[in-house]
Amino acid sequence: MRRVVPPIVVGVDGSEPSLRAVDWAADEAALRGAPLRLVHGSLWEPDEEEHEENAANENGPAGTTESAQSVVRAAARRARLHRPDVVVSTVVASEEPEYALVSAGRTASALVLGTRGRSGLVEMLLGSVGLTVAGQADCPVIVLGGGHDNRVSAGAGGRVVVGVGETGTDSAALRFAVQEARLRRARLDAVRAWRCPPHEAVEHPLLAGDPARLHEQYAADVLELALKEVPPEVDLRRRTVEGSARRVLLDASHGADLLVVGARRKPGHLGLRSGRVVHAVLHHAACAVAVVPEDE
Repeated sequence: MRRVVPPIVVGVDGSEPSLRAVDWAADEAALRGAPLRLVHGSLWEPDEEEHEENAANENGPAGTTESAQSVVRAAARRARLHRPDVVVSTVVASEEPEYALVSAGRTASALVLGTRGRSGLVEMLLGSVGLTVAGQADCPVIVLGGGHDNRVSAGAGGRVVVGVGETGTDSAALRFAVQEARLRRARLDAVRAWRCPPHEAVEHPLLAGDPARLHEQYAADVLELALKEVPPEVDLRRRTVEGSARRVLLDASHGADLLVVGARRKPGHLGLRSGRVVHAVLHHAACAVAVVPEDE
């Protein structure tokens, strides 16, 4: 019996960033052999007179120039032209966009969101839509910045980066990163940051000789434990780097196709314990970022 692959869901609002996200999501769906679902959510729909009046304003926001149905139809046409082999469906929900996306994400492989670049990313992620989706979605949320490529590359030369935390071998972020690297036939860079706390005294018996070396070795041990179940066919590179996790991951994002980070979620609680690291990479990473929920 043919295996049913959950869809890739992408939020569309008629803007150019959301259409670039459609291209990216269509490529991702093609790699997975998954259907693509385009979701538009809005509590506001202009009446006929308002629609005719606003349609004349070509520079106005998408929500005031065309109906929800025309938004998703245009996005669907783009997706089918870009990836004719992908099955495309559309959903128009009479609710706020973040709740429509979270609902669609319950049966999705991943959610894809487009942003308007640096300033737009700040506005989105610190506003309601991005944080609500990342905090409540049951699947990985992939955020594309305005300056990022809107194509999913596959083949030699690609690179997926994953930040490795303290989750051991049971890491949803690592599993997602391994899957992405295999689908793309890309190298997987597993990165673990480490720092030597400045308050540690070198005369401590456990730190005699070279205190930094012990912290680096601990990072290497954590990394090795986390990666022990990565399939041998994956082109894997292990990296322990001195510095803050934020700086190390942002540096690693340059030249990468995708940066994968985990964010902890407490059972029974809404929202992610994303902290400064996830916020930093979402704001400043040089590539697309996948935020993967990790249960505690």
